[in-house]
Amino acid sequence: MAHRLEHETKDHPAVRTLDALVVGQGFGGMYMLHRARGMGLDVLAIEAGDDVGGTWYWNRYPGARCDVMSIDYSYSFSNDIQQAWTWSEQFAAQPEIWSYAKWVADTLDLRRDIRFETRATSVTFDDDRKLWVVKTDRGDVFEVTYLIMATGPLSVPKGLDIPGKETFAGDIHLSGRWPHQPVDFAGKRVGVIGTGSTGIQIVPVVAEQAEHLVVFQRTPSFTLPMRNRKLDAEYVAQIKAHYPKLRAIARNSFNGGVRAVSTRPVFSVPADECERLMEEAWQHSGIAFLGLFSDLLFDQEANDVVADFVRRKIRETVNDPKTADALTPRDYPIFARRPCLDTHYYEAFNRDNVTLVDCLNEPIVAITENGVRTGTREIALDIIIAATGYDGLTGAMLAVDVIGREGRSLREKWAGGAHSHLGLMMEGFPNLFMIAGANGPSALANFIILNEQNADWICDCIAHLRANGHRTIEATREAEDAYMTLVTDIANRSLMPKANTWYVGANIPGKPRFFPIFAGGLTKYRELCAEAAAAGYRGFTLDQVGSASTQPQRALATPQPAP
Repeated sequence: MAHRLEHETKDHPAVRTLDALVVGQGFGGMYMLHRARGMGLDVLAIEAGDDVGGTWYWNRYPGARCDVMSIDYSYSFSNDIQQAWTWSEQFAAQPEIWSYAKWVADTLDLRRDIRFETRATSVTFDDDRKLWVVKTDRGDVFEVTYLIMATGPLSVPKGLDIPGKETFAGDIHLSGRWPHQPVDFAGKRVGVIGTGSTGIQIVPVVAEQAEHLVVFQRTPSFTLPMRNRKLDAEYVAQIKAHYPKLRAIARNSFNGGVRAVSTRPVFSVPADECERLMEEAWQHSGIAFLGLFSDLLFDQEANDVVADFVRRKIRETVNDPKTADALTPRDYPIFARRPCLDTHYYEAFNRDNVTLVDCLNEPIVAITENGVRTGTREIALDIIIAATGYDGLTGAMLAVDVIGREGRSLREKWAGGAHSHLGLMMEGFPNLFMIAGANGPSALANFIILNEQNADWICDCIAHLRANGHRTIEATREAEDAYMTLVTDIANRSLMPKANTWYVGANIPGKPRFFPIFAGGLTKYRELCAEAAAAGYRGFTLDQVGSASTQPQRALATPQPAP
């Protein structure tokens, strides 16, 4: 596809005029680029990394692995792709997932329309010309009608905000920006700071290599045994034979996957039967345990039953009672924080070369030249691994200077937290679309299925605009407010806001605290998106080509909460 190029001079860089620009080339951005090209749009994509893959390009830390089953965490839009690719494990590791992303990019010939090692620094809406002006760190200037932000909810690492890190004589590695070369831990004293899902994956692997490993934990996580396994040929053949039906089930499920999810409440079975079911699921796999009961995030007493079972398992697994006690979560409901799946995480603390530092009772004070200093001692280290998480949901969008209609700043709009309609569009920001935005199901759903759903909605919307003579579309304020009320109401009926997590921004000092994710399930979310489109994009304002005025705003019928 030939892209339009205006005259370039020394003082004025080339301006590329496009129908659409996709920012980000993770799984959502890759599919969006493919769909937009298929529509005949003049489209390019930009990507900060030097290859596709998004999260799976950057996260190369030891033990990095997806906690969604491989048969779910893969594209569903092409049966040819489903049949041609074969996963080797039930839960794929980072190298295999990244290989998959690169293979899809090759299969679809995406790279010819991607500018790698390129970051958007500012995007500004030109009110008069009704287009977005996008500037990059490489000096590019793009003028585009449709701007699609596929920046992902977990793209900006939080970093290590501990005083003295610049004085450390050893190496500091950020899990979300891991070196492209292998890191040798042999004979080294290693410290891991952070015990969320990333730290839980890192610890058992590094423990087998390091001379000594010190794990710095502030808030303990509930984690379940992954029980990963190789996929045999017979099983793979069965999956491929039934993929179309399985994908239909996934798209109409609560979380976008095909793992079993029960409608059984905890107290609908006798206590001894409940115990048997939990023990059986624990031995089979954590993924089975996650779907065991239906009311864990809505009934505190039911949640306590399951949380107490996992607490007992921690005590049974970890030999030292003091260490087991420190590893046991108590102050929040199980699964209100992200559910973690592990491979011998608790068992790692039975090794002689692994030490746990409980930072609730012994907080880190500073990083020194020689290691980490707590309130009571200095711990000598050669390598520090910062598994400190992300500025989740909003960090990547706010890292770009986004200026919308009439000079409105996204940073000002989101000063009180992410606010949008359907997680797809915002009032005041015409023709700016978000894939897997902060206010959709986001981290509570299978990202790839969600990415496909959102990219399809965006492409259908653009097709509608072009077919009906509309130049711009944006959400109405009334639609945003009604949708965000729905998001808040659903969350508040659950136990999820009761945990201090990155879901609510608790890991970033000064970040607004509220639960911005649609927790009503992928099926209900897809229904809301489809209903808005079917009703002529109810809840959105559409401009007519060549007209300075907008159509009258349609009133938004407040969506009914999910059951």
